[in-house]
Amino acid sequence: MNKIQSLLRVVITLIVLAFAVLLGERLWNHYMHSPWTRDGRVQADVINVSADVSGQVIDVAVKDNQLVHKGDLLFRVDPERYRIALSQAEALQQSRRADMQQKQRSAERRSKVDDLIVSNEVREVADSQSQAAGAQFQEAAQQVAAAKLNLARTEIRATVDGYVTNLRVHPGDYAQVGRPQLAIVDKDSFWVYGYFEETKIPTLHENDSVQITLMSGTQTLSGHIESISRAIADRDNTTTPELLANVNPTFSWVRLAQRIPVRIHIDKLPDNVLLSAGMTCTVIVKPQAVAAAKQTG
Repeated sequence: MNKIQSLLRVVITLIVLAFAVLLGERLWNHYMHSPWTRDGRVQADVINVSADVSGQVIDVAVKDNQLVHKGDLLFRVDPERYRIALSQAEALQQSRRADMQQKQRSAERRSKVDDLIVSNEVREVADSQSQAAGAQFQEAAQQVAAAKLNLARTEIRATVDGYVTNLRVHPGDYAQVGRPQLAIVDKDSFWVYGYFEETKIPTLHENDSVQITLMSGTQTLSGHIESISRAIADRDNTTTPELLANVNPTFSWVRLAQRIPVRIHIDKLPDNVLLSAGMTCTVIVKPQAVAAAKQTG
């Protein structure tokens, strides 16, 4: 009986030891051969939309968080003063055209008259006046083009397909040139930034396959590493007003691994998954070497 109990204890000990070894191997593979991070953030291209001409906003054609398509009207600036400016430019162009044509005819007549009646100096002056009138006409034509462009820019339109966000413009507001009035999140530009510890960077390579799990749900997205950042800010490398290095005299004995941003391309986004820039996610990388070894094995 004692022998059976002793044998049973040995068997149980061996089973526990084997289980511990297998668990340790899985954990080793998980942390070393399959680098991962919980510090992943969804990112997207955000276009700040501002007016190219100043004026009072008379119409806003969109709502906050609305989906818009490239070319859709966002808001409109009062075009009246720009219509007047266009009319003035067109009138100036007509005046310059008439002056140019008159001086061209005058120069042409002088060129046909005998040298005994009109001197070469008079011909040169007439030619010079004709060329100057032509240049002034071209200047007026460019003013007309600029006036037409300003009038067209009173309608601010979407430059990409995306979602309106941070809408801060309303009818009656005064739009200033270059001052953002709203933002558009490009719906086709979502990607993920995974912040990996620097100790795991050697195991990462471009085009490595990636699994992305959003904190908002259990559905897993697939992607691949697009690029690895080559620089982050060095908080200890600041400079003084004299441009001298400001070195911290103290040293922390606990050195935490820096986190390096890794850009991850989302291969395919299911229709039922809503992404919002700033969401957090877990990123698990499957290096190509490990994937190839599993396939050959």
